[in-house]
Amino acid sequence: MDLGLKGKKAIVTGGSKGIGLATALLLASEGAEVVIVARSIEPLQTAAGLIKEKTGTEPVYISADVSIEEEARRVIAETVERLGGVDILVNNAGTSAARPFPEVDGEAWTADLDLKLMGAVHFSRAALPHMRKAGGGSIVNVTAVGGKTPSASSLPSSVSRAAGLALTKAMSKDLAADNIRVNAVCIGSIRSDQIERLWQKTAPELSWEEFAANPQHDIPLGRIGDAEEAANVIAFLASKAASYVTGTSVNIDGGKATVL
Repeated sequence: MDLGLKGKKAIVTGGSKGIGLATALLLASEGAEVVIVARSIEPLQTAAGLIKEKTGTEPVYISADVSIEEEARRVIAETVERLGGVDILVNNAGTSAARPFPEVDGEAWTADLDLKLMGAVHFSRAALPHMRKAGGGSIVNVTAVGGKTPSASSLPSSVSRAAGLALTKAMSKDLAADNIRVNAVCIGSIRSDQIERLWQKTAPELSWEEFAANPQHDIPLGRIGDAEEAANVIAFLASKAASYVTGTSVNIDGGKATVL
């Protein structure tokens, strides 16, 4: 299937590793012009080198703190200056923060909401005029299944992710008249630095394949997913193949969630 991504200008926040990097790689391989954004410059340079090696394209990489509105505006302005516009925005930047409610102070709440919720708000607001000028666009917000079914000791992250889902639905209704689609993906157990640290801490004697398929993970499909599998769904939602899809969320969790 031709996803219709050739020549599209795409920004991926949190694009230096994990799902963000896998998404940037896939978009670039489909012919999109890609900008990756993260705080640290060295991982960005490494990621850009990998994208060039794998796809033959030269991505733009920009170091920025996505939680700061001025930084978001700077990234969008530089993207438009260098690429000529913005067609696709993947709001992927985020970290895992999971503690019991009594242990989460005001500073932690603010930091998490600023990064995961307000980062998506800032980038979407800054990109909006350029998507309107182009006649449309696609925004994909990367959230987590915990935003739908928060468990104990999942704060503040589960609340930030739930807010991201509400943001997605509200934006989709407000921006549909501009032909701007807004969707979300809800990530479950996908291979990441955090999961790899858990593997090394709890079962270093196992290979990754053995650890990923451990029945204790209780995943119906029988294994932890790969970042590339999440990237496939994100790229689809960003593409013309999903031209009649907006305001929805897709669980990428191997069937573990108890909600749609």
